[in-house]
Amino acid sequence: MELNMNLRQAQTQTLSPQMLQSMEILQMGSQELLEYIEETVQENPVLEMDERSGSRDSFELTRRKLEWLESTDVQNRSYYQQDSDEDTDPLANYGGVDDNDGDLYRYVFSQLHTLELDGFLMAAADFVVESLDQNGWLDEGDATLAEAHGCDKALMAQAVEVVQGLEPAGVAARNLQECLKLQLARRGEEDGLAWEIVENYLDALAKNRLNLIAKDLKADIDEVLEAKDLIRSLNPRPATGFSAREHLTYINPDIIVVSFPDHFELLTNDYFFPSLHMNSYYQGLLKESDDAEVREYLSGKLNQAKWVVRSIEQRRSTLMDCASCILRRQEPFFRRGAGHLAPMSLSDIAGELGVHESTVSRAVKDKYMQCSMGVYPLSYFFSRSLGVPAPAGGHGNAASPDFAKALLKRLVAEEDKRKPLSDQKLCEQMEREGCAIARRTVAKYRDELNIPGTTGRKTYE
Repeated sequence: MELNMNLRQAQTQTLSPQMLQSMEILQMGSQELLEYIEETVQENPVLEMDERSGSRDSFELTRRKLEWLESTDVQNRSYYQQDSDEDTDPLANYGGVDDNDGDLYRYVFSQLHTLELDGFLMAAADFVVESLDQNGWLDEGDATLAEAHGCDKALMAQAVEVVQGLEPAGVAARNLQECLKLQLARRGEEDGLAWEIVENYLDALAKNRLNLIAKDLKADIDEVLEAKDLIRSLNPRPATGFSAREHLTYINPDIIVVSFPDHFELLTNDYFFPSLHMNSYYQGLLKESDDAEVREYLSGKLNQAKWVVRSIEQRRSTLMDCASCILRRQEPFFRRGAGHLAPMSLSDIAGELGVHESTVSRAVKDKYMQCSMGVYPLSYFFSRSLGVPAPAGGHGNAASPDFAKALLKRLVAEEDKRKPLSDQKLCEQMEREGCAIARRTVAKYRDELNIPGTTGRKTYE
């Protein structure tokens, strides 16, 4: 075996730690970036954030919100003005309702503890309330609950019955059928047609098979329709309307679209982030210190701080460039709303900006845009082309899934509910309107829009 030594020249690209850090900052969402800034300020003495911005005083925050929104609709301005008035008026919340009153568990507990129950039954009833899920139902049976609580099954069944007698009606039900029956019982409908339907024909009702129900129960179709309306007035989720504050997620938009009669403008949501600057004391110490170790440490921290500030500014600039391209390409959506999104890919934006697709992907990741229609993730504006020509009056060269879904919703809304259109008929109608897609695609979009099938949409007179 012969060994050879060769000299070969090659050019490779190596990403420095600073470049990796810059890419990480680019793809951070608002909350993640804010946490990163706070952590960096804690460990880097050279980097400081403005105290007023860092504390984000409520009055200052409200004032800056108003500045951003002064060019948008009157409703937003009045809302934030009211918010400001309540914050500055010490008597504004006098006699108000505590936030905790919106919690289902506290609401049920407040009723439960007004009852005169013996200690064992009260403890079991407390356990039942603590076992309620996010819908206000019980996931477990009496035997399982009794074993978990350490009591007998009869006592637990009695505790469940006690809780079921509290408000809201239907609480502590074990399933949908029991939940509806508890509410019907409150209305004195135990002997009515609605009770019989919930008891034996709930699946048929869900499929809108009213003729079958009327035939089996020997009832008139009008009576079945009346019972159906009664059942639809019930609440299948008793916890609806009560806040689940541990699951709340607040979205802070990164970009705000301000609409004018003849154009749009983009604003970055800078009020959410603190202002960063270099500590003048440590900068002076770096220049004056004769200690090489101190100078090396401060020099490294100063370079890190400068790179963080530069990366954050680069993130802002790239995000604005991407948002500007999105606004130009999707202007019909911002003027007319859903159903007017044009097909657009990451490569379209990357080609226009002269950057790589991965840069655009990082820039739009976990970022949100606020406009007059609401707050949308930037990824929402990217949609594939269906490969069919756009209809007359449409935007772009091809139809998008957004347009197809809007057209489907319109056709379903305009159909004769006594003779709803099948998926094949909808497919043919959409083709006549310039959006030719397969029947299975129509069924897929219908499911995504929560539009029931032909039987579920049929109405009876």
